[in-house]
Amino acid sequence: MNRLAFLAFTAPLVLAAAPAMDKDNPSCPAAPGWGEAKAISLSTAEKGGKRVLIADGIIEETFPDRLKAALDKDEKIEEIWLRSRGGDARAGNAAGKVIRSFPGMATRIPAGWTCFSSCNFVFMGGDRRFVDPGGVFMVHMFTHTADRDVIDLSVGEGTDETIKLIGEIEQSSAMLASEDNDFLIRMGISRKLLTDIMYRQQAVASTANHSTRYCLSQDEVRKYNVVPQETAG
Repeated sequence: MNRLAFLAFTAPLVLAAAPAMDKDNPSCPAAPGWGEAKAISLSTAEKGGKRVLIADGIIEETFPDRLKAALDKDEKIEEIWLRSRGGDARAGNAAGKVIRSFPGMATRIPAGWTCFSSCNFVFMGGDRRFVDPGGVFMVHMFTHTADRDVIDLSVGEGTDETIKLIGEIEQSSAMLASEDNDFLIRMGISRKLLTDIMYRQQAVASTANHSTRYCLSQDEVRKYNVVPQETAG
């Protein structure tokens, strides 16, 4: 009876610990743990007996060079822990390639942390990759059409400017899609991550559908080789 009473008491506490989910993006937490809205910082720490480099913040164009300098400076670093809402797409790809140039380097998204958008490609650079239970690998469809200020300005300037902008968006988006595809192949990620997940997300929220993000489950990060089977767990 005492054991039953204990289970009855603790069950609500376990349920309460589950994070609230985003009503617009139901696979994702309502409050993603992607850190502060500031330029990405780099710091080192000892975690579980390992030397870890912590990358926390918004990815900007200087990040790949700073990341390489940090890894060159400290040969004891074994893992890179990531928490970011994303940022510069091409800087994310470049940073992923920097990580891959250090053989055996691992990347990790710890419990409670979120890696979103261009952070996905930084994470994919790891030779070994871990998404801890409670860690969030959050994706969306990469697009240039979400810059409403630029679009509104071109519309205000007339049809010719709008057509020009549409052409630039189409060209830039096609180039970025090609780069993403090439990057996934190089990093050993299933291309189906793009076709099945990323490119199926709505680019811009609409009145009828507010969902623009998707968070992979533990099964899905393995299915698409985001976390290689040999490093799972």
